[in-house]
Amino acid sequence: MKIYVTSIFVDDQDKAQKFYCDKLGFEVKNDIPLGTHRWLTVVSPDQPDGTELLLEPSDHRAVGPYKQALVEDGIAAHSFQVEDLDAEVKRLTDSGVVFTQDPIDAGPVRMAVLDDTCGNLIQLIQMAPPARPSPAGTPPRLPRE
Repeated sequence: MKIYVTSIFVDDQDKAQKFYCDKLGFEVKNDIPLGTHRWLTVVSPDQPDGTELLLEPSDHRAVGPYKQALVEDGIAAHSFQVEDLDAEVKRLTDSGVVFTQDPIDAGPVRMAVLDDTCGNLIQLIQMAPPARPSPAGTPPRLPRE
């Protein structure tokens, strides 16, 4: 079993498409009219057959309070992985994206949080490089006092 589609609730699908494609760099995978809304999914250009992100309308009565509570508490709705967080934050900031959390180290990741302009906070993470083991037979160095 694998994740095929995951969704994020957006206030406006057109605005979300513009932000997620023009600013973040995703590509439209599906754009199918469904009455007043669309089945609108985006994917990473690096994984065009990977997991799709559905930009889902926020019409359900439970969505508004849910999104508002997450934003008020500073909780990101989703997390996207990047290779170089500092470079990505600079690129996005230069293009007008607003960050609510500057890059910080958080255990095995470095992270920052941005406002997607569609009612959500999105976390960007960079995985920390794995610790390199000491060569066999070499004791670890202790700091000098």
